[in-house]
Amino acid sequence: MTYQASEQSDDPVLSLDSITKIFPGVKALDGVVLHLYAGEVTALIGENGAGKSTVVKTLTGIYQPDGGRIMLDGQPVQFPTPQDAADAGVTAIHQETVLFDELTVAENVYIGHAPKNRFGLIDTKAMHAKTTEILNSIGAPIDAGVKLKDLGIASRHLVAIARALSVEARVVIMDEPTAALSQTEIEELYELVDTLKAQGKAILFISHKFDEIFRIADRYTVFRDGQFVGAGKMSDVKEAELVQMMVGRAVDQLFPKRHAEIGDEVLKVVGYSHPTEFEDINFTLRRGEILGFYGLVGAGRSEFMQSLIGITRPSKGAVRIDDKVRVIRSPADAIKAGIVYVPEDRGKQGAILDMPIFQNVTLPSLHKTSRDGFIRLAEEFALAREYTERLDLRAASLDTNVGALSGGNQQKVVIAKWLATQPRVIILDEPTKGIDIGSKAAVHDFMSELAAQGLSVIMVSSEIPEILGMSDRVIVMREGRMAVELQGDDLSPETLVRHAVGIQAQGDAA
Repeated sequence: MTYQASEQSDDPVLSLDSITKIFPGVKALDGVVLHLYAGEVTALIGENGAGKSTVVKTLTGIYQPDGGRIMLDGQPVQFPTPQDAADAGVTAIHQETVLFDELTVAENVYIGHAPKNRFGLIDTKAMHAKTTEILNSIGAPIDAGVKLKDLGIASRHLVAIARALSVEARVVIMDEPTAALSQTEIEELYELVDTLKAQGKAILFISHKFDEIFRIADRYTVFRDGQFVGAGKMSDVKEAELVQMMVGRAVDQLFPKRHAEIGDEVLKVVGYSHPTEFEDINFTLRRGEILGFYGLVGAGRSEFMQSLIGITRPSKGAVRIDDKVRVIRSPADAIKAGIVYVPEDRGKQGAILDMPIFQNVTLPSLHKTSRDGFIRLAEEFALAREYTERLDLRAASLDTNVGALSGGNQQKVVIAKWLATQPRVIILDEPTKGIDIGSKAAVHDFMSELAAQGLSVIMVSSEIPEILGMSDRVIVMREGRMAVELQGDDLSPETLVRHAVGIQAQGDAA
């Protein structure tokens, strides 16, 4: 079904009316409201986990809402599939749009819906002409016949936009569109947004960068924890008010931080840099300390941590453990140096889901449970039992496959695996992502216990209450660099967000 464009008016083109989306154990959207207007840009603002991505997937037919209505031109509609959303003129330009290097620009733009001739074959001439027309309409001087592999990043992004517009889009969703662009390319994107506005498109713009939001948005909508917080015109709101709407919550008993004696320096990182991901990272970590790393999408936190444990190579920099330089070229080198890493994606990177608990826990420590090249089963079970009991793992037996466990218990298996190596430093990347409240409290309690026992902890988290509730110090990263180091009275939700998005407080130097 194809929907015809309506005249620009004060009524929204597309609306979400009390939309709810529930996943097992998580209410990702809880009665949210969103209005998109012809010829205007609406910025969707919120922390990581606020529900922005779920909204995009609901608008584009990937997810179906469990409650509420999607309204198009004031009439309720359903998008059972992404094709139905595209037929209605709703299209999304994602941060990482899938394109095909060996196909031409025209083939990428019209893949899946190319014009056909009277014999039912692809009309190449018409496809090239239509692609050229779209590219000209957005001011993109790109040859429709060139192969994608011969284009730069900015031109590829324009091809992705052209593909989105090839379905006669009325609503254009831009999800973090400037993440991989240079400043010059970002300015060109702003001009493109102005062009789309002039064409009467309703644009939903998702970005963590406040300078972008205030530069191009006409309206804003703020989500927090899957709920609608507020909306209005950009001309009527200040940065501080948006920050308050984003983070308006308090630290509670979910974060049982215990007192730990901060001891001598254990880890020192000097001048750590990577050609594309991060630059000039410098910090120290002491015995018994929990050091938080906060930042928004694209800040470079996880990329730095993965380099620190040898998954990727830095271009320069040094790591010192107990004031001794350690060269880390692989995760094995990191483990020998006493640094271990609990990844954010425990299912793909942290555990082998089809293996039992005890084998997952002992995998990096087989030298402890082996004699003369043979694994001793009793010692494997004993080692696994020691560390899973410390984490209060809930499972029928240690023979249970990790894939059969809840998210929280899977996380405990991954943490137990690395604790069994008896590290000096443990890096926890989003340690409570996707787990229930009870398991979060257990992970936080154990993290605090580890610090009290003298282990040094680095915690990467996007959750402000977690950062504030568990950290002794916090390093805020933005666009691959350390924006600020905070502790004590300087730590607040507003301060974290302000530095993460690059807002200067009153009195800050220009």
